[in-house]
Amino acid sequence: MKHKLFLPLAAFCILLAACAPQAAPSQPSAVEASIVTEAPTPSAPLTSGEPVPLTVMTHDSFSISEAALAAFEQANNVKVTFVKSGDAGSTLNKAILSKDAPLADVLYGVDNAFLARALDAGIFEPYESPALVNAPAEFRLDPENRATPVDYGDVCINYDRAFFAKNELPVPQTLDDLIRPEYNGMLVVENPATSSPGLAFLLATIAHFGEPGYLDFWRSLRANGLVVVNDWNAAYYTNFSASSGRGPQPMVVSYATSPAAEVIYSDAALEQSPTASIVGPDTCFRQIEFVGILAGTRQRAAAERFVDFMLSLQFQEDLPLQMFVLPVDPMAILPDSFHQFNEYPDQPATLAPDVIAANRERWIQEWTDAVLR
Repeated sequence: MKHKLFLPLAAFCILLAACAPQAAPSQPSAVEASIVTEAPTPSAPLTSGEPVPLTVMTHDSFSISEAALAAFEQANNVKVTFVKSGDAGSTLNKAILSKDAPLADVLYGVDNAFLARALDAGIFEPYESPALVNAPAEFRLDPENRATPVDYGDVCINYDRAFFAKNELPVPQTLDDLIRPEYNGMLVVENPATSSPGLAFLLATIAHFGEPGYLDFWRSLRANGLVVVNDWNAAYYTNFSASSGRGPQPMVVSYATSPAAEVIYSDAALEQSPTASIVGPDTCFRQIEFVGILAGTRQRAAAERFVDFMLSLQFQEDLPLQMFVLPVDPMAILPDSFHQFNEYPDQPATLAPDVIAANRERWIQEWTDAVLR
């Protein structure tokens, strides 16, 4: 879910099997110290000789600071190689297809939209990290600890503050507001068949309207001038009026962290972000990203260390400005800009991973028939 605003040409990026989804945590904040466990004591290096090689498969949006990576490698005498493998769906496909001869030792970046598929495919070995105790239960969607939660983010509609102020238009507050005639032609979304945030927004509408009501909503959006593009890059940088492309649409499906990114990467000093998020009930969908040890790894000990590292405060606090996602550890300190410029939903939409897995392809096809044909 890395935000493209921070990399000149890179992509921004944006569910309890057999269990109903629980209410997700609302705004990121510190929790009572009494429920937080101290991080495990650092272990000794795995060897005293040559560094242990560890291969980590990730989606293309993964990023880690040089300092954090060097600290892990030096503390554990491990040399990490990252293999970027496309978006989250493509990365999972590669891991499943290579299951009998794994291409890596660890896989990071499976999100809750694809979690059940990953677990059903049996690509992960169980591992309960000692640091997992600090992750709230709402994020721990696999009771067998094959997939460990690392970070989360909310896919929301972002809007152009200046456009709405100039035109004296109220900002939509609900999904239903979007089909009102005064917002005709103002929203650009990504195709859920080709885009992770596009799929997340589709899931938000399904969670809110149910079946078949979500299709009625999308047909109404289409009649109200909805614009659909293939990916987030085109939607944000070409179509969105508040981006560098100065496009025609003042609303775009993006992330709740996008407003802070606009400020951080602005050439000029800004006291307010030019964008903001619509964060009413069910208007955003919460994505949770996981890491897992791939079955058949020959570097099990090093893989466990890497999972532990991803839950450490060092990595959890490195995450926000690297990938513009939020850490699952509530004790991780966020950058001030994440509090000052972002708004977070108190009631994000959620769907259980097994429900998504059972219906995802059908929902995408139904959406395609209703919106694009």
